[in-house]
Amino acid sequence: MLKKIRIMFYVQNVETISQFWQEKLGAELIENQPLPKGLSNAILKISGEIEFVIFPRDFIAEVSPEVLDSTPSLMLYREDFEELHERLNPSAELMTVDQTATFNFTDPEGNYFVIAKA
Repeated sequence: MLKKIRIMFYVQNVETISQFWQEKLGAELIENQPLPKGLSNAILKISGEIEFVIFPRDFIAEVSPEVLDSTPSLMLYREDFEELHERLNPSAELMTVDQTATFNFTDPEGNYFVIAKA
């Protein structure tokens, strides 16, 4: 059984995206790690066993360009569904997927995510 999951995102501005997840979805900043050439990444705790690691695209382009454009498609389940709908994307259409209420939103760089009612 897995103990923890880390999902990696590659973005233009690590600080902006890190702040977005902290302010809008309550993520907890665990650590900023230094990378070569004065860059850094951010590790965010999303839930008990799930973390996001946000890397600068410039770094990934240099060390692992084959994964650069692979943004994961994530559906995040939250109990505060209605509140998040109002905060993240009040104009988003509420839809039902597999008998679960959902809506979509994007981060400041246009990456697409879905919130589902827990």
